[in-house]
Amino acid sequence: MLKWLTNLFKAKEKIDPMKKFLVVGLGNVGDKYENTRHNIGFKILDEFAKTEEFSFSTDKLGDIATYKLKGRLFIFLKPSTYMNLSGKAIKYWLEKEKVPLENLLVVTDDLNLPFGTLRLKTKGSDGGHNGLKDIQDKLQTTKYNRFRFGISDSFSKGRQVDYVLGEWSNEEEKQLLERLKKSIEVIKSFVLSGMKNTMNTFNGK
Repeated sequence: MLKWLTNLFKAKEKIDPMKKFLVVGLGNVGDKYENTRHNIGFKILDEFAKTEEFSFSTDKLGDIATYKLKGRLFIFLKPSTYMNLSGKAIKYWLEKEKVPLENLLVVTDDLNLPFGTLRLKTKGSDGGHNGLKDIQDKLQTTKYNRFRFGISDSFSKGRQVDYVLGEWSNEEEKQLLERLKKSIEVIKSFVLSGMKNTMNTFNGK
């Protein structure tokens, strides 16, 4: 823990607040949720960590990791509050790290998009997503950046909960790695090039 705290301090020293970014992947903690559609936010951040060879450490209200690129500090958060209380963890880490709201990116699943479709927005309603609903409540605004990963709505009436908490199909699994790699590009672009450029480059891709 001491080594991790030392590394975190080194990573953050001399970083202007405007160059700090909080990237939050939404999901539910626990092995039974690990490979479910609802946990795509966790999965994208885990793939980022695997690709760039850094690791998460458990801290208050979630697992935290940092990554530095071109003078920018990425602070990754996987809330441990479960999906429906995600806002509590986000509000805490925004304030603790003094990250400007415009430097927040929330990564989440979206039933209204075809599988694997990537869509970024700077504001919007919660769309019935309980995680986004809590974030809106805790931050008292709908104006925060979100990165939505399409999981499609291929479920029969009354089966929505089973679908989002279900695991990926074999066909989805085959396509998932490429989509995860593309998602990493999205996050890097958000931090290095800004939200507007990232939306123009990746929306619908």
